[in-house]
Amino acid sequence: MIVIDTSAWIEYLNDTGHEVVRDIEWALDNELVCLGDLIYCEVLQGIKQKSELKKIKEVFNTLQRDIVGGFEICEKASENYKYLRSLGVTVRKTIDIIIGTFCIEKGYGIIHNDRDFKYMEEHLGLKSFKATRLS
Repeated sequence: MIVIDTSAWIEYLNDTGHEVVRDIEWALDNELVCLGDLIYCEVLQGIKQKSELKKIKEVFNTLQRDIVGGFEICEKASENYKYLRSLGVTVRKTIDIIIGTFCIEKGYGIIHNDRDFKYMEEHLGLKSFKATRLS
Protein backbone atom coordinates (compact mmCIF):
# COMPACT_ATOMS: atom_id res chain seq x y z
CA MET A 1 0.00 0.00 0.00
CA ILE A 2 0.97 3.60 -0.58
CA VAL A 3 -0.04 6.65 1.42
CA ILE A 4 -0.20 9.94 -0.45
CA ASP A 5 0.68 12.88 1.76
CA THR A 6 -1.25 16.13 1.54
CA SER A 7 1.79 17.83 -0.01
CA ALA A 8 1.56 15.43 -2.96
CA TRP A 9 -2.24 15.57 -3.22
CA ILE A 10 -1.94 19.35 -3.62
CA GLU A 11 0.36 18.86 -6.61
CA TYR A 12 -2.02 16.28 -8.09
CA LEU A 13 -5.22 18.24 -7.54
CA ASN A 14 -3.68 21.40 -8.96
CA ASP A 15 -2.25 19.40 -11.89
CA THR A 16 1.13 21.09 -11.49
CA GLY A 17 3.11 18.61 -13.55
CA HIS A 18 5.39 17.90 -10.58
CA GLU A 19 6.95 14.42 -10.66
CA VAL A 20 4.77 13.27 -7.74
CA VAL A 21 1.71 13.64 -9.98
CA ARG A 22 2.97 10.79 -12.16
CA ASP A 23 3.63 8.70 -9.04
CA ILE A 24 0.10 9.32 -7.77
CA GLU A 25 -1.46 8.46 -11.12
CA TRP A 26 0.46 5.17 -11.19
CA ALA A 27 -0.56 4.31 -7.62
CA LEU A 28 -4.22 5.17 -8.30
CA ASP A 29 -4.24 3.17 -11.56
CA ASN A 30 -2.87 0.16 -9.70
CA GLU A 31 -5.30 0.56 -6.77
CA LEU A 32 -2.52 0.75 -4.20
CA VAL A 33 -3.53 3.92 -2.35
CA CYS A 34 -4.53 4.05 1.29
CA LEU A 35 -6.16 7.30 2.39
CA GLY A 36 -5.40 8.29 5.95
CA ASP A 37 -7.94 10.17 8.01
CA LEU A 38 -5.54 12.98 8.91
CA ILE A 39 -4.59 13.49 5.26
CA TYR A 40 -8.27 13.50 4.30
CA CYS A 41 -8.86 16.27 6.84
CA GLU A 42 -5.91 18.35 5.65
CA VAL A 43 -6.96 18.13 1.99
CA LEU A 44 -10.58 19.01 2.76
CA GLN A 45 -9.43 22.03 4.80
CA GLY A 46 -7.85 23.48 1.68
CA ILE A 47 -10.90 23.20 -0.56
CA LYS A 48 -12.44 26.52 -1.55
CA GLN A 49 -15.19 25.56 -4.01
CA LYS A 50 -18.00 23.01 -3.83
CA SER A 51 -17.23 21.75 -7.33
CA GLU A 52 -13.68 20.99 -6.19
CA LEU A 53 -15.02 19.19 -3.11
CA LYS A 54 -17.21 16.96 -5.28
CA LYS A 55 -14.28 16.03 -7.54
CA ILE A 56 -12.02 15.21 -4.61
CA LYS A 57 -14.65 13.15 -2.82
CA GLU A 58 -15.23 11.13 -6.00
CA VAL A 59 -11.55 10.17 -6.00
CA PHE A 60 -11.29 9.67 -2.25
CA ASN A 61 -14.43 7.52 -1.99
CA THR A 62 -12.75 4.86 -4.16
CA LEU A 63 -9.75 4.47 -1.87
CA GLN A 64 -8.99 2.14 1.00
CA ARG A 65 -9.15 4.13 4.24
CA ASP A 66 -7.28 3.83 7.48
CA ILE A 67 -6.96 5.66 10.79
CA VAL A 68 -3.46 7.11 10.91
CA GLY A 69 -3.20 8.16 14.55
CA GLY A 70 -4.23 6.25 17.60
CA PHE A 71 -2.35 5.93 20.87
CA GLU A 72 0.25 3.37 19.75
CA ILE A 73 1.22 5.25 16.59
CA CYS A 74 1.29 8.56 18.47
CA GLU A 75 3.54 7.13 21.17
CA LYS A 76 5.92 5.74 18.54
CA ALA A 77 5.75 9.06 16.64
CA SER A 78 6.84 10.93 19.76
CA GLU A 79 9.80 8.56 20.10
CA ASN A 80 10.69 9.10 16.44
CA TYR A 81 10.41 12.88 16.87
CA LYS A 82 12.76 12.83 19.86
CA TYR A 83 15.20 10.58 18.03
CA LEU A 84 15.31 12.94 15.05
CA ARG A 85 15.76 15.90 17.41
CA SER A 86 18.74 14.09 18.97
CA LEU A 87 20.23 14.06 15.47
CA GLY A 88 19.61 17.79 15.07
CA VAL A 89 16.57 17.35 12.83
CA THR A 90 13.29 19.04 13.70
CA VAL A 91 10.16 17.86 11.91
CA ARG A 92 8.10 21.01 11.41
CA LYS A 93 4.60 19.52 11.75
CA THR A 94 3.43 16.96 14.28
CA ILE A 95 1.01 15.52 11.74
CA ASP A 96 3.93 14.66 9.43
CA ILE A 97 5.76 12.64 12.07
CA ILE A 98 2.51 10.80 12.82
CA ILE A 99 1.91 10.04 9.12
CA GLY A 100 5.51 8.97 8.61
CA THR A 101 5.45 6.73 11.67
CA PHE A 102 2.16 5.19 10.53
CA CYS A 103 3.74 4.30 7.19
CA ILE A 104 6.84 2.86 8.83
CA GLU A 105 4.85 0.75 11.27
CA LYS A 106 2.46 -0.55 8.57
CA GLY A 107 5.23 -1.11 6.02
CA TYR A 108 3.54 1.30 3.59
CA GLY A 109 5.31 3.53 1.09
CA ILE A 110 4.62 7.24 0.88
CA ILE A 111 4.36 9.74 -1.94
CA HIS A 112 5.18 13.24 -0.75
CA ASN A 113 6.59 16.62 -1.63
CA ASP A 114 7.78 17.61 1.84
CA ARG A 115 11.35 17.75 3.14
CA ASP A 116 10.35 16.46 6.58
CA PHE A 117 9.64 13.02 5.12
CA LYS A 118 13.13 12.96 3.58
CA TYR A 119 14.59 13.08 7.10
CA MET A 120 12.36 10.17 8.08
CA GLU A 121 13.56 8.25 5.02
CA GLU A 122 17.18 8.88 5.88
CA HIS A 123 17.04 8.21 9.62
CA LEU A 124 13.94 6.08 10.30
CA GLY A 125 13.63 3.87 7.22
CA LEU A 126 10.48 5.45 5.76
CA LYS A 127 10.04 4.21 2.20
CA SER A 128 9.26 6.89 -0.35
CA PHE A 129 7.46 5.59 -3.43
CA LYS A 130 8.54 6.62 -6.91
CA ALA A 131 6.86 5.14 -9.97
CA THR A 132 9.97 6.03 -11.95
CA ARG A 133 11.89 3.38 -9.99
CA LEU A 134 9.65 0.76 -11.61
CA SER A 135 10.58 1.76 -15.15
